[in-house]
Order: sequence, then structure tokens, then C-alpha cells
Amino acid sequence: MAKTIFITGASSGIGKETAKFFHDKGWNVIATMRSPDKETELVELENVSVIYLDVTDETSIKSAISQSIAKFNNIDVLLNNAGYGAYGPLEAFSMENVRRQFDTNVIGLLATTKAVLPHMREHKSGVIVNISSIGGRMTFPLGTLYHGTKFAVEGLSEALHYELEPMGIKVKIIEPGMINTDFGGRSFDFANDESIAEYQQTVQKLFAVWGSPELAQTRSEPIVVAEVIWNAVTDGSDNLRYTAGDDAKTLMSNRDNQDDQIFIGSVKSQFGLI
Repeated sequence: MAKTIFITGASSGIGKETAKFFHDKGWNVIATMRSPDKETELVELENVSVIYLDVTDETSIKSAISQSIAKFNNIDVLLNNAGYGAYGPLEAFSMENVRRQFDTNVIGLLATTKAVLPHMREHKSGVIVNISSIGGRMTFPLGTLYHGTKFAVEGLSEALHYELEPMGIKVKIIEPGMINTDFGGRSFDFANDESIAEYQQTVQKLFAVWGSPELAQTRSEPIVVAEVIWNAVTDGSDNLRYTAGDDAKTLMSNRDNQDDQIFIGSVKSQFGLI
């Protein structure tokens, strides 16, 4: 009997690539997204169910899970992928946007996980895969909100594994580096208030680095992350964290082997802040 993966944020990038990857491996796929009516590729694939879900809407979460179980009888893997990045000076964000960042990246992940747990507990099996980031283990300028959410994902995932492991449910954390997705487009929320002059030099230097050809060359394709997710789900190990991308491996190694002063100093140097 084919296994089933339930994916949030499957309309593009990592989520969509993972949906196609698991489909090619013979799995049933529940590809959830906020605008399923706009999806044209996944709807053509056999054993892929495209369903509406907004992680900030608890009713839609419960409905999507119920529909999925009714169609495929089981959810073996939950991939919490939905999320976006909010960058910019903290003072430039409204509290509404602050809450939206945490509601999507953290509260939505928790709500989806909470909703699927009774099903996994009943079956005494399952894997919960949470998409974090290298930005959940280190920070970069103007990422107060985004990094705050990804540090939260790291902590809640690590703690959650203690309570779920005795039930046969595994928790896995995926930490991608720079990926060629729409993170800089519709999945990106940048705020700036040019009237606050003190921040503008940092803003300019951030965009100078982000827009550099050198940085673009370090980005990995979404398929790289999909392959890491597949390995995390199927390797049968108790490993908790998995990095994705050569840049992630290098940066994680540096972070693990350098003290705060050295690592943060290297970040400041990269962004021209010293």
C-alpha cells in the first residue's frame, strides 16, 4: 500500500518540488496551498490531491486533513513547509505584519502539527518534517522577524521529538541554505522606513550583498532540498537535523566551530558592517 505525504505550501519552490519527487517515488501526495484553483501541474498527476489550506486558518487545516484521510486512509508524513521571510528594520514593521510572520511560520506550523497528531498517535507511526533554515541556527542583518521564527521552529521541533518518540512518531528538521525559489518574490516581505536614516546604510549594504552574482552562484535548486527531505523520511535513523545545500554545510560548520565573536564578525565583514 502506497504511503502518503501531506505538504503545506506546495504551490511553488520546495513544496512543489517535493510533491513531484515523492509522486515519482510512488507515494500518494496531498499538496495543499492557498490557491489550488491556480495550480495546473500537480492536478494532472495521478495520486496527487491538490487541496485548499491556509496555515493561518484553523478550519481549513482541519478540513484538509479530514479530506486527505478520507481519500488516502492515512497520513504517513507531514511536511510543514509553508512560510515566508520578513526582513527589514524592526521599527519599519507594523505589529500586524509582525504577528503575520509568526502566525504563518510558527503558529501555523504548530496548528497543522497539532491537527495531524491524533491520527499519527492512533497509528503509532508517522514522520513530521519541519522546514527550518540555516537562519534557524544563525542570523543575518535585518532578519529579526524571520530568524526569530526559524529559531522557534528549531526549538519546538527538538522539544517535540521527546514527547512523540515513545509513540513511534519521528520529528525531522530540514535546514536549507540559499535556494532558487521565490523567497525573494511573493514569499518575501521587506519593510523599510526611509525617514529613519540610521538604518539606511545597513539596508543598502544588505541589498548589495543579496544582489551580488557571487551569492547567486551559491544557491541550490529546490530538488536538492526535496532529496534531503526524502532521505530524512526514509533513512530509518533517529537523526534530528539535516542540512540542504553546499552553502548550508559550509556555514553550519563555521557556526559550530567558531565562537560568537568570530562568526558574527565574519557576517559583519561580509555585509560591510565593520
